[in-house]
Amino acid sequence: MTTELQHNPLASSSLTTHEHIGFELGWDYAHHHVTPPAPYGQEPSSLRHGWLAGQATFGLRTLEPTKHVRKWLQLRLHAWLRGRSVELVQVTPHYLQQIDVSHCPITRAPLSSATLEGSDASIDRVRSDAGYAAGNLAVMSTKANHAKAAHGFRDALQFMNQVEEGELGGLNGLTAAQWARVAVLCSLVEPLPHDEACTLPMLVLPPNRLRLFNPAQALQAFISQQLLAPGWSHRITRLEDLLPGKSVKRAFQTFFHALLPRVLEANKGVEGVALRWAIEDAWRNPLALQRWTAFVSQLTAAQCEAIVTRASAKKLGALRVQQFSDAQATDGWNLATRGYVPHAVLRKRVPAPATSSVRPATQQMSLLH
Repeated sequence: MTTELQHNPLASSSLTTHEHIGFELGWDYAHHHVTPPAPYGQEPSSLRHGWLAGQATFGLRTLEPTKHVRKWLQLRLHAWLRGRSVELVQVTPHYLQQIDVSHCPITRAPLSSATLEGSDASIDRVRSDAGYAAGNLAVMSTKANHAKAAHGFRDALQFMNQVEEGELGGLNGLTAAQWARVAVLCSLVEPLPHDEACTLPMLVLPPNRLRLFNPAQALQAFISQQLLAPGWSHRITRLEDLLPGKSVKRAFQTFFHALLPRVLEANKGVEGVALRWAIEDAWRNPLALQRWTAFVSQLTAAQCEAIVTRASAKKLGALRVQQFSDAQATDGWNLATRGYVPHAVLRKRVPAPATSSVRPATQQMSLLH
């Protein structure tokens, strides 16, 4: 919980927005009884001032520093040092717990923690021109995160082609298949022309809470994830009933009968993340992708969105679909400043307040597990 400090007329100073964010971060370090890493807890800074003020206020009345609380503080510190924005209404320790995974979606290697190796889990801003905000975050390995860097869909697609066409075993440590997964992951949060979105394979199933900007991919993900849970045959039949017209239904059947054998062949005796990978790999089959494009191209973007909405309302599958308006989809992303904290506005703050009062928390389409 964050706090807002009352003005102390005896000791006033002006803090920039960057300093204000640092002060609140230090305050939350103290609230959870966590010491900021060196040198930030020792050297003079707004973060240290906030930490000391929080210690004086909370004393021993602190909150438990769970694994995801520590990740939340670490993410905010990393962003603060680079001037990146963090949207704190929805990006909470609980949110980070919801998006956590056991394996990197790009390299598929098991994720480690605090080993200082490339396998360590890290939180990536999928769209690099946006801040740390709900709908734009995914957990992947440090290796994949560093390779992806600020690259987006088209960059990753180009890297994939360079590796495939050349004699290199990889580029920036990633293979062609891994760059293809980066490209698909980035495409999910980048608005694309509907015709182009219809041609992409679902090489990475959307991470939990990621916002999907292209309705064709939202339908593609919804159909693919049906295969993760028993009873998919009945659900697929009911979903087919929602399709408009006989020709569209025939095209869907043709597509699904091309995809399904690849999944069934690969997923014998596997479950969990291995089943997820089997579904993703089935999309590498050229015939399955060709028939998917032939099917979904008969639908408009609005029709794709409507089908997913109706299927979710009928509780087809374990997924819950949450829809957003264009403005809501990028709320808190700070696209105007490319994900950086907006320029400083001076505020009256105090580093050592006499009293404090609690500030109440404020209460595209996302597929939720």
